Amino acid sequence: MKTKIIATIGPSSLDETILRKMAFAGLDVCRLNFSHGHQNDHRAVIETIHKLNREHNWLISIMADLQGPKIRLGELKEDSITLKAGDRIIFCTEAVSGTCDRVSISYNTFPADVRPGETILVDDGKYQFKVVETNSKNEVVMEALADTTLFPRKGVNLPDSQVSLPSLTTKDILDLEFVLDLGVQWIALSFVRSAIDIHILRSRIDAHEAIHKPKIIAKIEKPQAVNDIDAIIEAADAVMIARGDLGVEIPMETVPMIQKTIIRKCQQAGKPVIVATQMMEGMIDNIRPTRAEVNDVANSVLDGADALMLSAETSIGKYPVETVETMQKIISQIETDEYIYHVHNDYRLSKNDSFLFDAVLFNAIELSKITQAEAIVVVSHSGYSAFRLASYRPKAKLFVFSNNNHLLSSLNMVWGIQGFHDETIDTAEHIMQRINKYLLDHGHLTAGQKIINVLSTPVWKAGSSNTIRLSRAGE
Repeated sequence: MKTKIIATIGPSSLDETILRKMAFAGLDVCRLNFSHGHQNDHRAVIETIHKLNREHNWLISIMADLQGPKIRLGELKEDSITLKAGDRIIFCTEAVSGTCDRVSISYNTFPADVRPGETILVDDGKYQFKVVETNSKNEVVMEALADTTLFPRKGVNLPDSQVSLPSLTTKDILDLEFVLDLGVQWIALSFVRSAIDIHILRSRIDAHEAIHKPKIIAKIEKPQAVNDIDAIIEAADAVMIARGDLGVEIPMETVPMIQKTIIRKCQQAGKPVIVATQMMEGMIDNIRPTRAEVNDVANSVLDGADALMLSAETSIGKYPVETVETMQKIISQIETDEYIYHVHNDYRLSKNDSFLFDAVLFNAIELSKITQAEAIVVVSHSGYSAFRLASYRPKAKLFVFSNNNHLLSSLNMVWGIQGFHDETIDTAEHIMQRINKYLLDHGHLTAGQKIINVLSTPVWKAGSSNTIRLSRAGE
């Protein structure tokens, strides 16, 4: 299976036995959602994943998803508040027990950032309010645009407003410091608005003493991020199309084409791309997905996503193992179609520092297509060659060898890649012979199958693939 599966870990999947079953079912990446749970809960999951990786020689990757500047309503005096269309209510920045007259919001500069006439959305866009007036200090008068029921702690979206909240909250900074010492491979940054947000996060990661630095996923869920998507793709290591909040912040009918556009741009840039939110939501309570969900998963594979992400389905759903199994079946079926392979997206060699190495990698892909090679084998230290080769979506198996286990786990999120650890520093000729023999001896290849080896000379020199060799397994 080439398209990878990300599962959010929560109460339904915390148990080691369940995690093991999910891994056997096809799980590639575990997502820890720092919007929920305590740090000690996440630490226990990380330790369990490391244990399973050691026991089974797996490379399951770990993604820490920071909460970001999520805006929420405060607590209520009753279980809920009911409003009629046209009713007015004050959103205030003080902590109050909410009533039908007044409710608090977790956004201190809310009164200064909104303007009369702007639309405010609550509870994933279920309810809409119009800003009537603001005192620009601590209160905003809102008008319900339809009959509304408010519940405590529900999320608030401001699609029309320029939000002044920082990309990293105090909680995010504490959570970031916590996970950087625990060997996670990916950090997902929520509510990205521009490439500057990525640079701010990267500077904090680079300043940390951790030997292995996690890579950054930019979550696209704000209209500002869509507008700055090219710079964000360049700044980030990967992109997540977070369709939940994105579909609230922008017209929902525009999301499908935005998904396709972002996937295409990420492939052109050689950056992994994830499709997330409500992929198999019906399986939270049911043993089978809806037909529409099956089609959504299938179309995301056809679009060219590197990975598909499950959220509530595996964190609080009744059937976390079955959900992964079902997604794996859908992916496997779609990957029998020739349509998804050798997608070059109007490839053009850019005249940058990696020009020569990109040319080598592109021609390795072309050679695999012409010769119908069964495997492309790359020796990678930085991961650059692996990311770039995967972005072309070769039909050949893509085997990556590295002396860096942290990198190999990172690559477990990337389309088509199967990683193997190799510590030996050797000449190019010897390392190719040894690696090819390993793949043959362990059943990944059969004698006579065509192999394309891609590596740098000298071996292990980062980001400098300059050698291609075509041969047959066993020769």
